[in-house]
Amino acid sequence: MKERDVIVVGAGPAGATTATILAQKGLDVLLLDRAQFPRDKTCGDAVPSGAIETLGKLGMADKIAQSVSRGELYPLEQMYLASPKGHELVATFTKGNNGEASYVAPRLYFDALIQQHAIDSGAEFVQAHVKEPVVENGRITGIQARINDSTETIPAKMVIGADGVTSVITRTMRPKQNQHVDKHRAVALRAYIEDIEEMPKTVEFYMYDEILPGYAWIFPTGNHTANIGLGMRLDIFRKHKIKLEDLLKKFLAFPDIKKRLLNGGQLRDIATWQLNFGSQKHLQHTFDGALLVGDAAGFINPLTGGGIHNAIISATLATQTIVEAFAKGDTSRAALKVYEERCHQAMWRSMNRSYFLQRTLMHFPFMIDFLVKRMKENSMFAQTFLSKL
Repeated sequence: MKERDVIVVGAGPAGATTATILAQKGLDVLLLDRAQFPRDKTCGDAVPSGAIETLGKLGMADKIAQSVSRGELYPLEQMYLASPKGHELVATFTKGNNGEASYVAPRLYFDALIQQHAIDSGAEFVQAHVKEPVVENGRITGIQARINDSTETIPAKMVIGADGVTSVITRTMRPKQNQHVDKHRAVALRAYIEDIEEMPKTVEFYMYDEILPGYAWIFPTGNHTANIGLGMRLDIFRKHKIKLEDLLKKFLAFPDIKKRLLNGGQLRDIATWQLNFGSQKHLQHTFDGALLVGDAAGFINPLTGGGIHNAIISATLATQTIVEAFAKGDTSRAALKVYEERCHQAMWRSMNRSYFLQRTLMHFPFMIDFLVKRMKENSMFAQTFLSKL
C-alpha cells in the first residue's frame, strides 16, 4: 500500500478527533480500528461540556444536536454525590462558552459520531487489526495489520497510537520500566440497568467505604435506564481480592438504591476494563515517527476515572505538534517531544491534584464527609468531578 502522511491506530474519541483535525489540515490520513462502527466500548459514558465545545469547533455541533434529538445522548444539568456517612451534595454543571451541555453519551453512539466526522473531513477509514508497528533502526515507519484475512504492511510518515489502554503501539515502544504501575491504574465494572427510577438529568456518585478510593455511579440514559458501575484502584483491588460483581450487587442492595429498582435490577452488557491514570510521572508519549494520545498514553483522571475530555485535549495538542513537525520536515522524537510538554502544561496540574485527593481520601475517608457537608460545590474535590467527568 502507498505511504500515508499519518496512520491513526484506533478510532475512539482520541483517534477520531486526531484524524478529523489532521484531515481538515489537508494531510493524507488513514484511520484504523479493529471494529466496524457503531460499536460498544466499555466506559462510564459521561462527557463534559468542555469536550463537546471542542468537538463543536471542529464542525460537529449539528451531528451532536441530531444525536440528542434521536435520544442517543442524554443531556445533564447537575451532579449528585453521596459521602460515606450519607451527606449529600448537588451541584450544577457549567455550560460551554456556546451553551454546550454535558451528556451521558453511550459510546455505541458517541464514538460513531466522531468516527463518521473524521471520514466526512477527509480521513479514510479501514477496519484492520493492527498487529504491531513497523520499526526500522528505532524509528516507527508504519504498521503491520490484518485486513480482510491478509497481513499488510502500510508505511507512514507518522503513526498515532490511539488504541486504548492495551495499545500495541504503547506496549511495543514504551520501555518496560516506563509502564504504568498498579497505584496509578484502576479496574472498573460497567453495566446498563433497565429498570431504575433515575434522577432526571443528574449523574450520581456514591463514595461508599467499601470501594474507596473508588466510587459507584449511576449515569442516566433515559426511560428508566442508566449506565451503572463502580471502580477502584488496581493495587487495592488486587490486595483485597475483591470481586467487582459482588460489590455491584452490594451497591444495588443498599436501601436508597434498592427502593428505586422497578423490577429487581435488570442488568445487561456487564463488562470490566482497566484504566491508566495520568498521574504517573515521566512517562514517554513520543517516539521517532510516532506519538500516543488518549488512553494509549494514559490520560485518565485519577479521581473521577474520566478520560474522554483529556483524550480530546491530547488529540488537539498532538495535531498541533504533528502539523509543526511536518512543516519542518522532522518527525523525530526530538521534534515531537514538545507534545509531552504541552500535555504536561494542559493536564498535569489537574492530574496531580486529583491523585493527591484520591490518596488523601483513601487514608482519611472522613475528609469526604467534611468536603461534602461543609465545602459543598466550592471544594476542589467537587469541582474536579464537575469538570472531569
